[in-house]
Amino acid sequence: MYSLSEKINIKEKAPVEKSTFINDEALPSAKTTFSCCNCGHQNILQIAPYESGFPIVQLYHEHKVLSKDELLQHGIANGTSQSMFHFGELTVNNMPTLYFGTGCSSCHSKYLCVFSYGEKQPGLMILNISGVWKYEKLK
Repeated sequence: MYSLSEKINIKEKAPVEKSTFINDEALPSAKTTFSCCNCGHQNILQIAPYESGFPIVQLYHEHKVLSKDELLQHGIANGTSQSMFHFGELTVNNMPTLYFGTGCSSCHSKYLCVFSYGEKQPGLMILNISGVWKYEKLK
């Protein structure tokens, strides 16, 4: 799990086994798998609420890694509703949204994982994985 600081190009979305975790399903961590687009290897994703990930704003701030348009075009995030704008301009399901870089343990292809976690309503905590996208660094 690592942060991204250089421009990247999104290639394709990888299939994720399970993307929504409710209340205790996400504790102590949400665990699922994704299939590598390159070699088909099943890779484990483990997301610990309040420990995993980096704020998604780091990706689109000053177009450092990706532009807002690229995030929207690939369905990585959506525009945030006005009432939830304090979470940032782009979010997943109007919830605090985070990302991290990961890789295929078999062929070492690079992937971007984006997810949100928070209290949707009192007593309902949801961790939602927007997806896992294969990417390449731009030269």
